[in-house]
Amino acid sequence: MVEYAEKSVPAELDPEDAKIVTLARSARARIGAAEGAAVRDTDGRTYTACTVALPSLRLSALQAAVAAAVASGAESLEAAAVVTAADSLDEESVAAARDLGTDIPVMRADDNGEVVGVR
Repeated sequence: MVEYAEKSVPAELDPEDAKIVTLARSARARIGAAEGAAVRDTDGRTYTACTVALPSLRLSALQAAVAAAVASGAESLEAAAVVTAADSLDEESVAAARDLGTDIPVMRADDNGEVVGVR
């Protein structure tokens, strides 16, 4: 298992990164999910999702957003954001995003959309 350490949070987010944080926050709020996520592919398209917790299917919001991107034909990602109350992101979710972009920033934001960690 690969462990991904958090990096320092930039003083100001790039406008495109701020956009995916906002989209992740909106996805979470829309249904009151535990997490919301958004990813941006290298063509600038964005994909959002929230936690999936069914009896026969469980996906983190980030895994679901990556799945939506792949299902839409995205071949690589350039950034990801997750809005969550958790203190960290699970390794499997980060690994899913990194399958499509090994060095992409994966931002973790709190309920207010403030980025509190970057992996």
